[in-house]
Amino acid sequence: MEKKNRIALVTGGSRGLGKDMALRLAEKGIDVIVTYNSQAGEAQKVATQIEQSGQKAAALQLNTGEIGSFDAFIVRLKETLDKQFGSDRLDFLINNAGIGGYSPVAELTEEFFDQLLNIHFKGVVFLTQKMLPLINDGGGIVNISSGLTRVSMPGSSIYGSLKGAVEVFTRYLAKELGVRKIRANVVAPGAILTDFGGGHLRSNEQLQQMVSAITALGRPGVAEDIGGVVAFLCTEDARWVNGQRIEASGGMQV
Repeated sequence: MEKKNRIALVTGGSRGLGKDMALRLAEKGIDVIVTYNSQAGEAQKVATQIEQSGQKAAALQLNTGEIGSFDAFIVRLKETLDKQFGSDRLDFLINNAGIGGYSPVAELTEEFFDQLLNIHFKGVVFLTQKMLPLINDGGGIVNISSGLTRVSMPGSSIYGSLKGAVEVFTRYLAKELGVRKIRANVVAPGAILTDFGGGHLRSNEQLQQMVSAITALGRPGVAEDIGGVVAFLCTEDARWVNGQRIEASGGMQV
């Protein structure tokens, strides 16, 4: 029988951290499906790059903040798995999609709160729920959190709190899915130079200097610092890593 490659789904895989995760997963011999919200062209470029490396790839539209769209997405995902990957299941779910959001508590609005809640926590919970029947036993889930659950920065209270909720949720996933040998872990990036949050860090030299000063390795991170950590968690080498929070921040405020 032909041995099939393992398959990963990376949400928010068109650029930044998600793009690097997808490319590094492909380097591990894993086929990859990336989702995008609005950057269809960029997502297809990622898929093409993965295919050029010898792995199968696809790009699907998904707004992780619109929970009501998940059933239709699952239908499209099943069709894609069948037609392009010759499978009815996949092996890894990487909940990476997100947006930046900054507001002091005194200026917080319910609309802003709900937007971040839907994308960063409610969407993660219910997309994971919808995906569970499609994940092979022995597979894995990687949820992306943030160094902001440990290091407090003014303006990031809601984002950091919701990522903290994701970390607790992940430990419960590890416990509940252990019977299926599905591992669930968290990767928590530190301050990263991407266009996340409108390039909040990348465009602010003063903020970069502050981050460098409190980071043991003396610089902000880049996307390429994170993807390999996620890819490792989707390999046999990480088979005994479960229910863990792995921070990749260069030693921020250690």
